[in-house]
Amino acid sequence: MHLKNEPQITPELVKAHGLKPDEYQRFLDLIGREPSFTELGIVSAMWNEHCSYKSSKVHLKTLPTKGERVIHGPGENAGVVDIGDGDVVAFKMESHNHPSFIEPYQGATTGVGGILRDVFTMGARPVACLNFLRFGAPDHPKTKHLVAGVVAGIGGYGNSFGVPTVAGSVGFHPRYNGNILVNAMAVGIAKKEMIFTSQASGVGMPIVYLGSKTGRDGIHGATMASAEFDDASEEKRPTVQVGDPFAEKLLLEACLEIMEKGCVIAIQDMGAAGLTCSAVEMGAKGDLGIELDLDKVPCREPGMTAYEMMLSESQERMLMVLHPHKEAEARAIFTKWGLDFAVIGKTTDTLRFVIKHRGEVMADLPIKELGDQAPEYNRPFTETPKRQAIRRADVVPPMSNRDALLTLLGSPDLCSKRWVWEQYDHIIQGNVVQRPGGDAAVIRVNEAGKGLAVTCDVTPRYVEADPFEGGKQAVAECYRNLSAVGSLPIALTDNLNFGNPERPEIMGQFAYAIQGIGEAARALDFPVVSGNVSLYNETNGQGILPTPTIGGVGLIADVTKTATLAFKKAGDAILLIGETKGWLGASAYLATICGREEGAPPPVDLEVEKHHGTIVRMMIEQGFVTAVHDISDGGVAVALAEMALAGNIGAMIGSHDADVPLHAWLFGEDQARYIITCPSEKAVEIEFNLNSVQVPTIFLGAVGGETLNLPGEAPLSLGELRNAHDGWLPSYMGAEAAE
Repeated sequence: MHLKNEPQITPELVKAHGLKPDEYQRFLDLIGREPSFTELGIVSAMWNEHCSYKSSKVHLKTLPTKGERVIHGPGENAGVVDIGDGDVVAFKMESHNHPSFIEPYQGATTGVGGILRDVFTMGARPVACLNFLRFGAPDHPKTKHLVAGVVAGIGGYGNSFGVPTVAGSVGFHPRYNGNILVNAMAVGIAKKEMIFTSQASGVGMPIVYLGSKTGRDGIHGATMASAEFDDASEEKRPTVQVGDPFAEKLLLEACLEIMEKGCVIAIQDMGAAGLTCSAVEMGAKGDLGIELDLDKVPCREPGMTAYEMMLSESQERMLMVLHPHKEAEARAIFTKWGLDFAVIGKTTDTLRFVIKHRGEVMADLPIKELGDQAPEYNRPFTETPKRQAIRRADVVPPMSNRDALLTLLGSPDLCSKRWVWEQYDHIIQGNVVQRPGGDAAVIRVNEAGKGLAVTCDVTPRYVEADPFEGGKQAVAECYRNLSAVGSLPIALTDNLNFGNPERPEIMGQFAYAIQGIGEAARALDFPVVSGNVSLYNETNGQGILPTPTIGGVGLIADVTKTATLAFKKAGDAILLIGETKGWLGASAYLATICGREEGAPPPVDLEVEKHHGTIVRMMIEQGFVTAVHDISDGGVAVALAEMALAGNIGAMIGSHDADVPLHAWLFGEDQARYIITCPSEKAVEIEFNLNSVQVPTIFLGAVGGETLNLPGEAPLSLGELRNAHDGWLPSYMGAEAAE
């Protein structure tokens, strides 16, 4: 159907829309004619990787998504989990990688804005934001600029919107030079009876446009997110949306108010692919057709075409199916909040997606098939070649253990990220019990003291070395971090960042990482309730490190019974939980100190992880321990230094396993381990009791003094440790930090 004033459909135009010839033929066969330009834009949005999950769907179906607490799993705007007392938590993680590389400030702000809308669309008030950030090598000419812009963008949006940013991760590696990662997670609280979904119901129901006006920003944003980068990617700057956190705050309050007044049948965020994706999903989920009149869409720019309106990704917009008798009440609420409210269409019984503009039918497509008939690929994949485990004897220390610890503490990945999180408002709303810098953040959710712990984790070098074990480890580390503060891990979300799935070795990374994540989630009773897939994270054929970020939520009955990692009191005993073999393969020590990125990652025993986590949580709840810290990057030595710095008190470490070389014992990254402290008079009893229930535990030493004394090394003063740990990032950012 060729309409006047629209471009002629050509193979070049089809290719520019990201459709391969066989995919376009599939679309022609579906509709039985040539599409209009607007229809081509619609199908390019619905069938791109970002919206259709066409390369990942077959693998995502294998993940465990159900559980006793799960109310809504994947498929809705956010996962929803029961936390008791009539309360639910809604949460999800999404990426804004490509936009943030092109325009770091706006890319990051709109990433935060989008994930917040996903949460409050469900009827939940956002209570926390998290982020997982990966940048290129520090000496790359763009890295400093990207760090400054992304951090400012996250802080600018979250702080202005009024939600605390409580946890995250920041790392650097040359493989992210041309493709950074900006993963944003949001968590919200609602009452169980006030959950809303995107499934439309009823014929002839009004479809209402809510929020800010539509502009030309973000057109083809979803398509851009489904393509590799090249040297011309800077030209895609106009496809990055512009966010307004103050408008989003108004939208939040207006949406929650109309929900409370019973106005809403269904509601959907206008995110990727804007009006197209939100309208199609609402209708298709409800087995209904949708008819839209674009003449009624509030626009901020004159002369916008149907194509532009359907593909715009302007921010702070919602689409709602409204109870007809509530229209006047809902309109009054949105008018009060100074936001647009426009009835732009209706539900139908035709199962067609019909778009009208200026008296013409611009699109008339089968609505179910737009989603259901999207291409679904079971792409060929190859297994990552297994790496040999590195023998401890083959890792000769190039420097003293003392110098190695200072070097690790001051390295880009392990240094303090205080410079980052102090730009975020992490105390607004007044419910943050544990702020950034610990194993997990803790948020109070009611006056009785019930709380949530939240974290996000993955070790990309492990996934690169062995995607299956790396996927398992990401879930296990998230589980450990939640357990270390005393919370019961209840559900997770993921953000699966990988390169080009059309390359079998990349698809293999994805497939095996999913297998590892699924195995760990099942073993740890830690279901996957939401998530996002970000593929084609490549520039000029160079893929990122495979990075399947895991965001976890844990439940706490009483936030006064949580643990922190800080040493508390001189004389407290220090115990090491878990078996230490000195695993150095794919470790931070091997990479940072030895300059070697090789070897198999540490194996993960999920039964042991679950057993140790359960015991640690029990000890925290019963008040047996004074501090808890999980052991991850940098091993025992880095964990001890972090505990000393957090508590501003030293420690004397006198014991270690003499069968393991000291550098391997100090810096090895064996899994399922924690360091705990307890009153000295309880140490022998706790050590005995833990060993008696098959939890290997050894006494390490005692808290006290102003130095950290490691076996066989000169004491390290707290000042030396702090200078190393706190100094790198502010020094690196320099002028950027002051801007």
